[in-house]
Amino acid sequence: MARCFVTRQLPGRALARLHSAHQVEVWPERLPPSYDELTRHAAGAEGLLTLLTDRVDAQLIDGATELRAISNYAVGYDNVDVIAATARGIPVGNTPDVLTDATADLAFALLLAAARRLPQAIEAVNAGDWRTWEPGRFLGYEVHGATLGIVGLGRIGSAVAKRAEGFEMSVLHTGGAGEVPLERLLREADFVSLHCPLTRATHHLIDAAALSSMRPSSILINTARGPIIDQEALHRALSDGTIAGAALDVTDPEPLPAGHPLLSAPNLIIAPHIGSATHAARERMTELAVENLLAGLEGAPMPHQVN
Repeated sequence: MARCFVTRQLPGRALARLHSAHQVEVWPERLPPSYDELTRHAAGAEGLLTLLTDRVDAQLIDGATELRAISNYAVGYDNVDVIAATARGIPVGNTPDVLTDATADLAFALLLAAARRLPQAIEAVNAGDWRTWEPGRFLGYEVHGATLGIVGLGRIGSAVAKRAEGFEMSVLHTGGAGEVPLERLLREADFVSLHCPLTRATHHLIDAAALSSMRPSSILINTARGPIIDQEALHRALSDGTIAGAALDVTDPEPLPAGHPLLSAPNLIIAPHIGSATHAARERMTELAVENLLAGLEGAPMPHQVN
């Protein structure tokens, strides 16, 4: 039996399979282990099941001399130094596909909520500020027939494009056949939704220059990774009306600390990274993560191996 460390309790029953096959320790706290705690537990582990909030860098990997497999509970794996793991012959797995529709649903929910100013309207009702039907209050933007710009037409971006068909939206996208330059997409889109991976090339892809090229009536949605947006530039763009609004499911860092300037930005919705937060998606993610780890510990290829 291999020694495994799982950095959080996970939804569903799949962890029981891991317990039945190996010696498993699950981090019991609501907050993730600190880097030092993770390093200490990894040092004696042969298998790691981590979350995107866990930094599995080269130093941690080098110190985990018994480590034989890393399974990351996420589609992305930018929190894992895959190069360092590969150099040690350690397979790294992820959990793709199963959260595509859940994340696409949320992206469209955020788009609609920002377009129709739902948070402001709900807040007014809860504050007792619904006095009468007012023709000039809470005016938003039409979604039907608008132009949607999708940055990154992968699985999730494609699923968002399918949802846009029901609203008879025109879709512009980067990536894949028929892509347009990012500059044109930003210039012409009424809504811009980010679905690209976080890489060196996409870090702060949406910066001050990108935001200034968008329409004053446009709305930005991000369900990908927080660092794709320059948040200081976004705060300025929202404050001075460069764009009409934004809706984020991801930030940099996560969570934003109390008093962070972005929390006070106007016309901004921030959700606590809930893109995959459906029962079905999260339970299937657990199944895939466990399947990856079991295979890696047996010396077999992981079903979803990224290296």
